[in-house]
Amino acid sequence: MARARRRKQSKNRFSIILALTVTGLIVGAAGVGCISLDQKLESYKAQKTQLEAQIDKENKRSEEIEEYSKYVQTDQYVEDAAREKLGMAKSNEIIFKNEDAAK
Repeated sequence: MARARRRKQSKNRFSIILALTVTGLIVGAAGVGCISLDQKLESYKAQKTQLEAQIDKENKRSEEIEEYSKYVQTDQYVEDAAREKLGMAKSNEIIFKNEDAAK
C-alpha cells in the first residue's frame, strides 16, 4: 500500500509540475504577444498622427486652391494678369520703366 501511495503521489507531483510548466509557457507566450501588440499600437498611433497632420495640410491647400479659383474668375485677376504678363495699363495710367532693369 505504501508503494501504491508513493506512486500515486509521484504521479500527482509530475502532473502538477507539468500543469505549472504548461501554464507558465502559455503566460509567457501571451506576455510576448502583448509586448508585440503594444509596439504595433505605438507605431499605429505615430502613423495616425502623421496622417492627421497630412490631412490638415491638404485641407489648407485645398482651401487655398478654392480661393485662387474664385480669384481667377474675377476682373481683378484679368487686370493683374494683363499688367504683369502683357505690360498693359489703363488709359489714364502712366508707366515708368527702370532703365537698369531693361538691360
